[in-house]
Amino acid sequence: QVQLVESGGGLVQPGGSLRLSCVASGNILSLNDMAWYRQAPGKARDLVATIPTGGGSANYADSVKGRFTISTDSAKNTVYLQMNSLGPEDTAVYYCNAVSRSLGGIVDYWGQGTQVTVST
Repeated sequence: QVQLVESGGGLVQPGGSLRLSCVASGNILSLNDMAWYRQAPGKARDLVATIPTGGGSANYADSVKGRFTISTDSAKNTVYLQMNSLGPEDTAVYYCNAVSRSLGGIVDYWGQGTQVTVST
């Protein structure tokens, strides 16, 4: 089992920045990828960014390319999402996601979510 705990959400003005953190605990050696998703009110949960735990290139949704950066700190078992040039369209609950792949199948783990509100 893996537990994910997010932090760093809050209220920010348009054009501002926030950094989200997600600390993983438990069987973290089983994880292959880490990601951030977001869900705005009345909408589906969408992938924002993903990064392999073993190193490699990150991938981003078109809507956040050039503004958001996903990164990991293996010493702290933490994945970050640096969000710059935020706009009202970025308002959502942001969820940390971890994926474990094995011969037995794929397992998804989720954090509880952290609210990001971009508003004046």
